[in-house]
Amino acid sequence: MERKVRRVGIVGYGNLGKYLAEEIKKRDDLEIAFIWNRSPEAVEKSEFSNVMLVDLSEYAERRADIIVEVAHPSIVQKFGKRFLEEADLRVGSPTAFAEAAVESELRHTACQGVRGLYIPSGALWGAQDIAKMANRGSLKGLKVTMKKHPSAFKLLGTLQETNSKVKDSAVTLYEGSVRGLCPLAPNNVNTMAAAALAASNLGFDQVQGCLVADPSLSSHIINVDVTGPQNSSGETFSVRTVRDNPAASGQVTGSATYGSFFSSLLAAHSRGSGVHFC
Repeated sequence: MERKVRRVGIVGYGNLGKYLAEEIKKRDDLEIAFIWNRSPEAVEKSEFSNVMLVDLSEYAERRADIIVEVAHPSIVQKFGKRFLEEADLRVGSPTAFAEAAVESELRHTACQGVRGLYIPSGALWGAQDIAKMANRGSLKGLKVTMKKHPSAFKLLGTLQETNSKVKDSAVTLYEGSVRGLCPLAPNNVNTMAAAALAASNLGFDQVQGCLVADPSLSSHIINVDVTGPQNSSGETFSVRTVRDNPAASGQVTGSATYGSFFSSLLAAHSRGSGVHFC
């Protein structure tokens, strides 16, 4: 039986978008439906100029089976619902869901329609296990700690100012709810946002995030601490994972993330409506 070739729309043509386009080109089960970028010149000057989409509002004309957002949370906030009405949607900027109205709208659209909303697990090891615990109500606490070299952060507001002053020793830039952190670090804390989505019984307000700038680091380190229920003896179930991802100086995305992101694209299909982690 001949396999259907899935048509992929790519929204965003930065480092990750370019990587996806190159990987899709190598496969016979995927093809590019369109590539859109905020600055169209980047696509126009590439080998993929023939699939360039200038006006994103015309995405439906390209008949993509899945649309992959790798641009900015604002794209998800503006186009997410419309994308889901025409295709499966894989969100690369889940910090968009820190806006409660956006999360509610897209969850509703995904669950009531026929298309799937796919969230990449990325650096969040154990995402599906966290989601299972949340669905059972046994997830009691979740904290994600992210440690990077100061140059690897793209921050806003007071966090940007504090980070610029980090010189010789590690500094905790933020510790608190993930909802409060996402607007200040929209490009850096997608792993934390994915954790808040997986932990649906806790959400963005109760899942905790900690951001640490450490000038001694040459990798991105993510600790995920899960707390479960107590047994009859008062002992608490807990799990900690540590991910150490090598990264070049100043890079927001670690080297292992690209392959992980593409693997999750390959898994993002045939699950029907609803919210899925891949």
